[in-house]
Amino acid sequence: MSEADPSVMKALDVDAWECGSFGWARSKAEVLFQNADQPVLLRQSMVFLLEDGIWKIAHVHNSNPVPNVEVFGYVHKAYDDFLATVAKDDLKLESSGSATVMFTDIVGSSALAEAVGDQRWARLISDHLKLVDSLLNQFGGRLVKTMGDGTMSIFTSAGRALKAAAELQRAVDGMDGEPKLTIRVGLNTGDIVEAGDDFLGTVVNKAARIASIADPGEIRVSDATRAMVGNSKEYEFGSPVNIALKGLDGEHRLYRLEW
Repeated sequence: MSEADPSVMKALDVDAWECGSFGWARSKAEVLFQNADQPVLLRQSMVFLLEDGIWKIAHVHNSNPVPNVEVFGYVHKAYDDFLATVAKDDLKLESSGSATVMFTDIVGSSALAEAVGDQRWARLISDHLKLVDSLLNQFGGRLVKTMGDGTMSIFTSAGRALKAAAELQRAVDGMDGEPKLTIRVGLNTGDIVEAGDDFLGTVVNKAARIASIADPGEIRVSDATRAMVGNSKEYEFGSPVNIALKGLDGEHRLYRLEW
């Protein structure tokens, strides 16, 4: 053990909270390092995400609540620079209004990747993501991010989102060659929160959960998305089902979009 390694840690205070699939905690502890006369006060904060019934750590921050002026005798200029940067920063966390969020992913991707090898799988995923991006542009959607073989996108129109989802399923289903890819799609509509280049909130989480429970080749949509297109003859939906979604309270009415 080096001189910097803690030999004794004494927890002083721990608090934790949760809201849906998000959780956060804070704690205080005294840490006594080897060859030190006095313990050091340590603060820790953590952010968690609930995935498949397990709380997973998304972020950890540790700090020592002793001002720099007490340690060094002066305040670092970097602190002033940081405040100036924050004052000019355009990054905001705010409601972006109503949007339709769409998640997609390839069914059985792990087994397919193992069967065809990494290089070929990488080419297949690259081609697939290009197809998704092209269809999003065609129907007025915006690709927010990719997650391996999955995607998250947003639309200002629920109708265009449904058309994009159906066209994507037809395009993937009509592709020749092997391996034959199959995708699942989930959509939800509501107020979303913009955070830089990403979007957060319950509406986003629900869209992801809806995609995760869709069967291979299915498009599942929330009742909110279904309501946005009313009785339009352009869309055909299956009978509604009430399903529990992980991390979200109660049951949720979902529809299958026929394509």
